Amino acid sequence: MTATNYQKIVIALTKGRILDEVLPLFQQAGIAPLEDIHVSRKLIFDTTVPGVQIMVIRGSDVPTYVEFGSADIGVVGKDLLMEHGSEDFYEPLDLHLAKCRLMTAAPVGVAPVQGRVKVATKFANITKRYFAEQGAQIDVIKLNGALELAPSMGLADIIVDIVDSGNTLKANGLEPLALIAHISSRVIVNKAAMKMKHAVINPLLQRLAEAVEAKK
Repeated sequence: MTATNYQKIVIALTKGRILDEVLPLFQQAGIAPLEDIHVSRKLIFDTTVPGVQIMVIRGSDVPTYVEFGSADIGVVGKDLLMEHGSEDFYEPLDLHLAKCRLMTAAPVGVAPVQGRVKVATKFANITKRYFAEQGAQIDVIKLNGALELAPSMGLADIIVDIVDSGNTLKANGLEPLALIAHISSRVIVNKAAMKMKHAVINPLLQRLAEAVEAKK
């Protein structure tokens, strides 16, 4: 699997927890950065596969880089794909990494709000779609962090957020309620790149798929 000069491949990976789980899987598939990503201040790295580079960016930016072709392939959480919309690229592989749940949560023991509900979340699009499907009227309050504080501070009635162990919710007097979606890391591919660079991308995806199966 070698990329020619005319078929350079750029893979966008997500910073943080997903990166720590994805890098060993990529290494098992024979794709490893030539430098220590955790030490270097660079954002793009050559790899053990000639012509294939790894870019490390914010997860929320991965779908945009792949959609517009600045990256050919990306790895990103399903939550961000649902929020961004996934019609502009292919989603060929579930890596089964960074698993969690996207859920609603509310203060423990508090009766459900009657009428219009205030919902705090960073997933505004998902939240609007979900509650519209439930036939509920809501006001979305967009926050980028500390969602667990919103109900206790009177900012929101409930929240929509990622839940892992549930310990953070519990520590802040909240309990998970409804499951919106199971979340894990997914591989996405630019549609034009899949057509123009399939000779390089298809073997790469196959090796990643084999690494995923071997890990199960």
